[in-house]
Amino acid sequence: MLRSELWEMVVAMVLWGMLLPFCLSQTTSPSQDGKIKFRLAGYPRKHNEGRIEVFYNEEWGTICDDDFTLANAHVLCRHLGFVEALSWSHSAKYGPGSGKIWLDNVICGGSENSIEKCVSRGWGNSDCTHQEDAGVICKDERLPGFAESNIIEMQVDEKRMEKIRLRPLKGAHAGRLPVTEGVVEVKFKEGWGHICNTGWTIKNSRVVCGMMGFPSQRSVGKKPSSLKSAYHIHSVACTGNEAHLSACTMEFSRANSSAPCPGGGAVVVSCVPGPLFTQGRARKVKLNSVSQVRLKGGARAGEGRVEVLKGSEWGTVCDDQWNLQSANVVCRELGFGTAKEALTRARMGQGMGPIYMNEVQCGGDEKSLWDCPHKSITAEDCKHMEDASVICNIPYMGFEKLIRMIGGRTDHEGRLEVQISSRWGTICSDNWTTREAMVACRQLGLKYCLHAITETWYWDSSNVTEMVMSGVKCKGDEMTLTDCQHHSVVSCKRAGAQFSAGVICSDTASDLVLNAPLVEQTVYIEDRPLHLLYCAAEENCLSKSAAQASWPYGHRRLLRFSSEIHNIGKADFRPRLGRHSWVWHECHRHYHSMDIFTYYDLLSLNGTKVADGHKASFCLEDTECHEGVSKRYECANFGEQGITVGCWDLYRHDIDCQWIDITDVTPGNYILQVIINPNFEVAESDFTNNAMRCNCKYDGHRVWLHKCHLGDSFSEEAEKEFEQYPGQLNNKIS
Repeated sequence: MLRSELWEMVVAMVLWGMLLPFCLSQTTSPSQDGKIKFRLAGYPRKHNEGRIEVFYNEEWGTICDDDFTLANAHVLCRHLGFVEALSWSHSAKYGPGSGKIWLDNVICGGSENSIEKCVSRGWGNSDCTHQEDAGVICKDERLPGFAESNIIEMQVDEKRMEKIRLRPLKGAHAGRLPVTEGVVEVKFKEGWGHICNTGWTIKNSRVVCGMMGFPSQRSVGKKPSSLKSAYHIHSVACTGNEAHLSACTMEFSRANSSAPCPGGGAVVVSCVPGPLFTQGRARKVKLNSVSQVRLKGGARAGEGRVEVLKGSEWGTVCDDQWNLQSANVVCRELGFGTAKEALTRARMGQGMGPIYMNEVQCGGDEKSLWDCPHKSITAEDCKHMEDASVICNIPYMGFEKLIRMIGGRTDHEGRLEVQISSRWGTICSDNWTTREAMVACRQLGLKYCLHAITETWYWDSSNVTEMVMSGVKCKGDEMTLTDCQHHSVVSCKRAGAQFSAGVICSDTASDLVLNAPLVEQTVYIEDRPLHLLYCAAEENCLSKSAAQASWPYGHRRLLRFSSEIHNIGKADFRPRLGRHSWVWHECHRHYHSMDIFTYYDLLSLNGTKVADGHKASFCLEDTECHEGVSKRYECANFGEQGITVGCWDLYRHDIDCQWIDITDVTPGNYILQVIINPNFEVAESDFTNNAMRCNCKYDGHRVWLHKCHLGDSFSEEAEKEFEQYPGQLNNKIS
């Protein structure tokens, strides 16, 4: 009996010793208001990795790496919307954080649905420094229904600085935009302060100019500014490749110190603007046409999917290892500042064609993205759903102050007014199209155009002003409406507020492209009997000479091919008109949701049209989709028509009107041209890729296509060679 009691006592003591550390710890208590947020920070990093930061009690802080495990990382990655963690990091691998160290000695089982359910020392109870900040690497796969976040940005510690600006120096250029020269001012919670010019270098200026949207800086030589104000930062040391001044090493001035700098004054920098942002008319200069990098699909200047030129063809960049340093090189190469954000997972839409680069790892001072270490691509490495994108810092130009919207139901729509020679007024809607509306939305800072409005009678007109602009004609890539062609003297056919121009803007837009190789692979000639062409004739799908044919005897010679139209944008492609306006065609027994969806043209080598065809958008639907994308549109039984993002519509070669009637065309060398959405009826993020062209050789019996490509997929030099191409060199006519 005594031996049994002694054994129980020993067991109890052992158990108490094992449990004692856990008793001294505690389960993390719930947040006071339930508003706990998580983010990944650090530099450099990818969108699915970084220093883990927690927002608790209205303040961002970090987690110490003491006792950290993969199970902890699993819980935190799920907080961030990823399915699980791949690994974790210790000792501030992504750089030391700032502020509170909110959690320490965190121990999770891995299945908890919240970090609050894990054991820890409690909120704010830590014996760590920020050199022990923990990081996580999450599996790049999102939880279903979790809002996707694939942005890598420079997260600024607001305790160090909130904003930076250039205050222009007094002089002849003081009132002009952009401000290229001025005193560097830093905003803190207590107001704006300055940086001492002690030890200031051209590398520091490079970082500041990059933040202001400028690709480079002028050499130091400006007289320091003597200002009677607080100097919050005593000195700064940058490498020159940082995306933000807050990433540089800093020595802060003593609190509440207003003493002047030892060196005499505040920092002054002078920046060199890129070609789009120089003064006056020079701003309209096109970016360097020999550049080997470009941005596609973005709503504004300085943003888009990164595409690089290799040989004579443009291709995309895979987002593996994509970070701010590499994005900085792209932005500066194009005449912008440093990168504001590096984006992954085709945030600006998927590209077409080759993927040239993977795991790009720039130092930051390279002249071109091609100079950065990178890997070549194999088909297994990357897909276009991994295309990399950037948003660059651009200079502030004040364009949004020269345009406004009135009368709309939301802040994304309304009748337009512009300021011309200090007068505000409306715009004539004669020939107002989607391309003009795209420029207006861009100038307003509202991204893409959804609809161009030519009749605004249903919006409030009680405060409508006079008409000050007419004859507006834009290419679509201008930054302001005044950059577009317009009348020098207002002339409008339909005067009155109800016929002034309006817009409905959107955060996203579709983008249609044609599968060019499929056209080349499926082309052939068919001699089709007239008695099978009555319905096609009714829809005007034959050339004019068909009207004089001996119906139903004889035939027409048709150039046939398949069209596969992909939506690679970020919004579904929908017909402009609703179902109530679709037209029923009894002969073919289908609805046309757009009168003209595609033009088919056969051109001579000098560009003269020798034959043409067209296709209305009958049965516009999702034929197939990429893996993981569900079909949404099916036109059967008067269903909705459209093309979902990530899907495509296939018009097979053997359906009516999928042809050009070449009965009257003589043998020779030609150019086949196909244009989708030719009248810009439906808004897209990019209209430059809507055309496809091929070299075409017709010998009177057979046809060959060669070099089929999208209109923007070749270099300018290759496109010129294509236009001068004398015909396909193989399959020669004897």
